[in-house]
Amino acid sequence: MDVYSTWEIFASEAVGTGLLTLLGTGVVANVLLPKSKGFNGGWLLINFGWGFAVMAGVYAAFKSGAHINPAVTFGIWANGQPEFAPGIEVTAWNGLVYVTAQMFGAALGALASFLAYKKHFDEDLDPASKLAVFATGPAIRSYGWNLITEIVGTFVLLFVILMFANNTAELGPLPVAFLVVGIGASLGGPTGYAINPARDLGPRIAHALLPIRGKGSSDWSYAWVPVIGPIIGGVLGGLAANWFI
Repeated sequence: MDVYSTWEIFASEAVGTGLLTLLGTGVVANVLLPKSKGFNGGWLLINFGWGFAVMAGVYAAFKSGAHINPAVTFGIWANGQPEFAPGIEVTAWNGLVYVTAQMFGAALGALASFLAYKKHFDEDLDPASKLAVFATGPAIRSYGWNLITEIVGTFVLLFVILMFANNTAELGPLPVAFLVVGIGASLGGPTGYAINPARDLGPRIAHALLPIRGKGSSDWSYAWVPVIGPIIGGVLGGLAANWFI
């Protein structure tokens, strides 16, 4: 069994989460930003873009077990697993390494997406649409219900991911990709389905720091919902999976 260093775990999660957010925020930019060839491509294009962004991130982060999401890390801990990945013990230190790497990678991925679409961000556009490239926001703002939506979506994500462990089919990350597409298509409408604290918070920080023309507010009053909701949902999904594994 391979044993990975702290640096290797950090690099694996950072690169995987970076690819996730680069391709995920990239598909949103493609659909929302004027003069992009994917402009007005629709919600399903965004769903599939995020799904395959997850698949790319999972392949890239194989050394660390490809959590690429703090909710997954918390869910595995809540599930009582002895290891975050083969050879990586569940400890507070390793958990901190995972989450720190995920946040760092997510911010870098959002930066790369901004650079790829820089000239399109320079176009006149509603500031809320520019923020939507980076971070989620509710269709109807109701913090309690928005929180429940994120809890439900992330519960499904963690519960089903842990169920995959009982399936003998060797399909790799593809089922996770389609799971994310399905969650987005079914449950993504109310909040934009962060289902990943790093996916939302890292790019939101990038939005706040980057020199984006006419960007407006980063909506920090809402920022706690896509962080707390997925963590709760991940923990509940990990606990519930114990009844079936």
